[in-house]
Amino acid sequence: MDRPGDAETTLSRARDHAPFLRGAMERSPDIVEIFVNEGADCAVAAALARSEENVAVELRRRRDALALAVALGDLSGQFDLETSTRHLSDFADRAIDRALAAAIDERMPGAPLEGITAIALGKLGSRELNYSSDVDLILLYDPERLPRRAQDDAAQAAMRISREMVRLLQERTTEGYVARVDLRLRPASEVTPIALPVSAAISHYESAALGWERAAFIRARCAAGDALLGSQFLEAVQPFVWRRALDFGVIEEIGSIAARVRDHYASGQTFGPGYDLKRGRGGIREVEFSVQALQMIHGGRDPTLRTAATLDSIVALNQKGHLDRDGAAMLAEAYRRLRTAEHRIQMVDDRQTHEIPRDEAALQNVAALAGWNTVSSWLDWLRGHVEAVASGFNKLMPNDAVAVLPTDSEKLDRALARAGLEERDGALRLIAQWRTGRARSLRSSAARSAFEAMLPTMIEAIAAAPDPGHALNRFADIVDGIPSGVNFYRLLEARPELARLLARILSTAPALAHQLARRPALLDGLLDRSMFDPLPDAETFAAILGEQLDALEYDMALDRVRALVGEKRFALGVQLIDGKHDPLDIAKGYARVAEGVILALGERTRREFEITHGKFDGHGLVIVGLGRLGGEALTHASDLDIIFLYDMPTAEQSDGPRPLGPTDYYNRLASRISAALSVPTARGPLYEVDTRLRPQGTQGSLAVSMDAFAAYQRSEAWTWEHLALCRARPIFGTEAGQMKVHGILADIYGTDRDVAKLRKDAAAMREEMMVSKPPQGALDIKLGAGGLVDLEFAVHVTQLATREGLDPDLARATELLAEAGHAPQSLPADNRLLTAMLVVMRLIAPDTKKPARAARDLLAEVTGYPDWDALLEACQQARQRISDYWEKVRHA
Repeated sequence: MDRPGDAETTLSRARDHAPFLRGAMERSPDIVEIFVNEGADCAVAAALARSEENVAVELRRRRDALALAVALGDLSGQFDLETSTRHLSDFADRAIDRALAAAIDERMPGAPLEGITAIALGKLGSRELNYSSDVDLILLYDPERLPRRAQDDAAQAAMRISREMVRLLQERTTEGYVARVDLRLRPASEVTPIALPVSAAISHYESAALGWERAAFIRARCAAGDALLGSQFLEAVQPFVWRRALDFGVIEEIGSIAARVRDHYASGQTFGPGYDLKRGRGGIREVEFSVQALQMIHGGRDPTLRTAATLDSIVALNQKGHLDRDGAAMLAEAYRRLRTAEHRIQMVDDRQTHEIPRDEAALQNVAALAGWNTVSSWLDWLRGHVEAVASGFNKLMPNDAVAVLPTDSEKLDRALARAGLEERDGALRLIAQWRTGRARSLRSSAARSAFEAMLPTMIEAIAAAPDPGHALNRFADIVDGIPSGVNFYRLLEARPELARLLARILSTAPALAHQLARRPALLDGLLDRSMFDPLPDAETFAAILGEQLDALEYDMALDRVRALVGEKRFALGVQLIDGKHDPLDIAKGYARVAEGVILALGERTRREFEITHGKFDGHGLVIVGLGRLGGEALTHASDLDIIFLYDMPTAEQSDGPRPLGPTDYYNRLASRISAALSVPTARGPLYEVDTRLRPQGTQGSLAVSMDAFAAYQRSEAWTWEHLALCRARPIFGTEAGQMKVHGILADIYGTDRDVAKLRKDAAAMREEMMVSKPPQGALDIKLGAGGLVDLEFAVHVTQLATREGLDPDLARATELLAEAGHAPQSLPADNRLLTAMLVVMRLIAPDTKKPARAARDLLAEVTGYPDWDALLEACQQARQRISDYWEKVRHA
């Protein structure tokens, strides 16, 4: 462990250096008190004793309290690494089991939890779950024993139970979430349903599984659900995991996987700021695989070596003479230090990150949380162990990896030479590994032939990309991940311009590269030039979506809309980095997609809801967009800020088979729509939905009557709430309902107000925001001084003070205020520049304080400046003018 402390010191470190823990302490003061008076074990017990009628609420509150209790036990030194990870893993097991049971009970009340099992892999499988980790699961079912309705097909029932389980665990609500669920380790995950018949899974592992799946199953166990079914499956696949005969194939497999572990993430993995504790050279993954490699070689003949936990396996290998004492001690200590450092980084904001911060302030903060006085001391505590692991891992690398590369392709060799990769040997090993046919997409001779024909074209394109090293690593993700590559590789060979565009995507846009790795078919859509046409208005796009969704069951419709929207957002991102479109037009395109989705899913969900609960008289539900959604200027990463309002009906109950009163009716409908927009399905997530701008925030009802909303705004609302409403825009509901909301907003804007108090309140809020949400470096054009937040404060205060320029579109509002003499004439252009920069940076450098060279060049190109320095100078001048304007507004 790193440096422990007494209870008060521990609480101070948590409060001062971990915003997530600070919030958890405020939410669970009883856990803090128990920790101080009785210790961490009692705090964990109290966290797990929380009880609520609603399963989803109970699990979320337990998880939040447990995260706090474990963190305090860890930071204080009361828990070692193994105790901390075991507490987190055991809770995850119980939560998955509860979620599966609840999912079955929803469809078959009173039915037992049987016929479906959750096989845990990865760190949950070995009971080494980290502080903010996904849970890697394979869901299997027995069609004969799965509880289901008489009319339900077993596969459909298993799919629906699995989806509900995932929703219960990972949907983010006001109470947080329980666990992020990753189901991608199942056989052929790109084409198979999220739950598989157990017989089909056994058949796959007996006949078609790959080497990496062998390594993954070393840590497999039944975590939840039908334990008998899980144990029967694991027993059936034992011969696949543990082979008694030691042959050359095993050694070759180990070398191939070792090369993949290292070369896959070779770029930028030097120890220091920015180092990836998990994937970097000498990192956690190399410790784990060093151990698993020895288990794969010797575990087939010695069952005592078939332990799942890394530290237990190190002990077992040492006892049997496969690791000497010094080697075992080195690996164990390195693993403990690396995992402890990973936990400290994740405790700060409850984020699944493994990267040592690049930003100096963030780095100092993590070191302080870990109990170190200086960053250098903390890094030195890690450095020697990282270097030792990296040195040991080198022995697993295939010595002849480079030698197997054929030398008869002069075009390929020239392209590699020009690529200027940081590690050309790594590129050669990657290509050599691909040529062994072990990548999923290269199993057939036709695929390998197409790959060889494509490779020189793709390497040429990568060589010309802004960042060849990143492009090559991300291309490796695609080659390794797609189930079939024949058509994909032939397409790239035949269309060099598409290869060029792909290399640009891989080099500059990690979000788009990730989408492509999951869905390579997205690239096909770029051949249709209409994908680059401007999007239609939101109503037309909603109608297009509606036509495709109406014929599908509701669950299938949610899946389909995620696929369609993924394609549209991907195309918009490609248009942005292609440099031929105005970023502000792309921002409007993102907004049209989101609004179209709200219209289509809102209408479909309302119809589904009415089948059960009927209708009310009146104007119904209205969804109001705020922030960037209200202003029609979203980025690739924008949340949807919305509030739900409803017209109070005259009837006391709805007219359906299961009637509800107005409050319950509209709050349940709002919750269903919010889930339709946000809950991940087999196709992935859609949007993050933020409803905190409603009256009373998270403490208030999700849906509020229009009359109550108007009364609240007149007598109780804070100044910041009126400022936020300057970008409010009704986007869903009947025409009459939307008109009523427009009238309420007009009344709010026209309220007689104390302008001096308005300015004073706004200035205080901005100062508070600077403390609670400080800018992330000098290039933070949103939160930094003279950035977009300052501009928005200045504009909204001016709008409310003068009652002019009241348009939710910030671009139009700045123009109106400038025309009326209430804002500088430069403000519209300054807003356009900073907004364009934000839209681009959210896609190409979302977490970077100082964008990489490729990102800087692209940013200058798409915003119309000759180079980065010219753009930076223009940006600084714009921010100074905005800062001056805000100072004038706040002190007027």
